[in-house]
Amino acid sequence: MRTWARTGAGVALGACSAVAHVVLALPVAVALLVPALRLAADTTVQRLAALERRRVVALLGGADHGIDPAPPRALRYLAARIPVGLLGGAVLALLGIGLAAAVTLGYSWLTQTPWAMERDGTVISGGVIVAYAVPGAVLLYLALAGAAGVARGERALLARLLAPSREERLARRVEELARTRDAVVAAVDDERRRIERDLHDGVQQRLVALGMLLGRARRHPDRAAELVAQAHDEAGRALAELRDVSWRVYPAALDTGGLATALESVAERAPLPVRIRCDLPVEPPATVRAAAWFVISEAVTNAAKHSGAQRVDVEVATVDGRLRVAVRDDGRGGADPAGGGLAGLARRVAAADGVFAVTSPAGGPTVVTAELPCA
Repeated sequence: MRTWARTGAGVALGACSAVAHVVLALPVAVALLVPALRLAADTTVQRLAALERRRVVALLGGADHGIDPAPPRALRYLAARIPVGLLGGAVLALLGIGLAAAVTLGYSWLTQTPWAMERDGTVISGGVIVAYAVPGAVLLYLALAGAAGVARGERALLARLLAPSREERLARRVEELARTRDAVVAAVDDERRRIERDLHDGVQQRLVALGMLLGRARRHPDRAAELVAQAHDEAGRALAELRDVSWRVYPAALDTGGLATALESVAERAPLPVRIRCDLPVEPPATVRAAAWFVISEAVTNAAKHSGAQRVDVEVATVDGRLRVAVRDDGRGGADPAGGGLAGLARRVAAADGVFAVTSPAGGPTVVTAELPCA
């Protein structure tokens, strides 16, 4: 019922706009012939086409390609849809007349009062109701089918006349590939800097301390046993930090146990409770697994460090050939999507040809989502 209501509203608005376009046709044609008015006319045509596109997309289920057409294409579209819009108006008008006739017929029969559409005061009987019922049902079906056909026609015109051409699609793809390439380069640079920072601030400092302890042991043989023991402990801590760095770069569990197993290690290492729901009938490709794991790991780390959250919920599922990841925390919110950490995640997802989004109103919750193509 809701779909039919949307379709009816879309067809009705289309009929009204078609009448408006007929009225505007002559002024726009004159403006296009006058050089001083041509820019304003082109802008008007593009805006009208954009309004029609939003109507068809929102109410009639058309596909939005997200490209504003050039004025000539917009003008062709507006001209082509005028007959379709007027046809939709005619269908709705006939439907309204039929429904009005049915309502007044029923009222006359039930109340035994003269039929409103008859001037001679005829009172409708049960036989007349039966006689009108079958053709009325057929006409109702035809009117509804006509409205559905008008909606299909609107969608077809939008796809045919406002959809990007092959050249425009190729140009968009080239732009996307250029952005993706830049995102890959930026993501690699971010990763390199992060690894260098982890090694410098952690492992390198441990190794320096280890070397100093061993040097002191050589200079002070009387304390060699104590200093060697300290060096042994420092070596153990250095190995632990090196394993942590290696895990943050790429956990071996991704290859041996899959994404769900790797996410369990994220929950184990997190300083706050993390609930993970990973529903994957088939393991995604390795690059997709790695990108998803990195997004989840960094989002959980950010929540623990900056949000004041008490809990994090992670959901992973495959929908329509895409891996969908959502990380939700109950923290204070206010996360900046343009900040260094979240911007790095966005670049990493873009490098995998995915979509990344952050919702973080003041007061929370913060929701980090990513969609990655599995094909």
